Amino acid sequence: MSIKDWPEGERPREKLLSRGASSLSDAELLAIFLRTGARGMDAVTLARALLDQFGSLRQLLLADQQRFCAGPGLGLAKFVQLQASLELMQRFLGEKLVREGALTSPELTRQFLQARLRDQSREVFALLLLDNQHRVITFHELFFGTLDAAAVYPREIVALALKLGAAAVILVHNHPSGVAEPSRADRMITERIQSALGLLDIRVLDHLVVGDGETVSFAERGWL
Repeated sequence: MSIKDWPEGERPREKLLSRGASSLSDAELLAIFLRTGARGMDAVTLARALLDQFGSLRQLLLADQQRFCAGPGLGLAKFVQLQASLELMQRFLGEKLVREGALTSPELTRQFLQARLRDQSREVFALLLLDNQHRVITFHELFFGTLDAAAVYPREIVALALKLGAAAVILVHNHPSGVAEPSRADRMITERIQSALGLLDIRVLDHLVVGDGETVSFAERGWL
């Protein structure tokens, strides 16, 4: 039976329009993205098969071009469309964060940083640079490391903050292991950066460590 022959309340598109996107299952959302099925399968059945094949929606979204394009009903056009959709989502969160502010929207800040850093295969150390009203100037990825660590140089952080006229910064880095618990080295480098920026009256408002679905805040733990 084609999806067109399903009761209207069960069709993914109609369900989204009447109940909202959050009411749809992963397979139903994926079916809307796919638009069509494959031989002997409607779009929802194909979506369920793909989720089984890749293991989860997240793993499908993270698949490289070769593995993604090898999936049934997929291909280069769908891969390009997916990558564009993911980038649009990150840019939307970034623009919203700039508009609403990092300090007044802590949950939005976490969502943005999770989207940018959670699935990185190497450690990335980045900055949210803020003006004197604590509005976001920009997000900047500054240092890149191995699976275990990134070399972080306070002088480069100071130079960037001065160049962009930042009055305050929020430090952020990810743990590719997925465990967000800060290390002793994380606390030590935070102290070094805080001391360097403090000489110029630039405040370190927080240091956020991004793990797999969890973000730890130094400020919330009373470490800043």
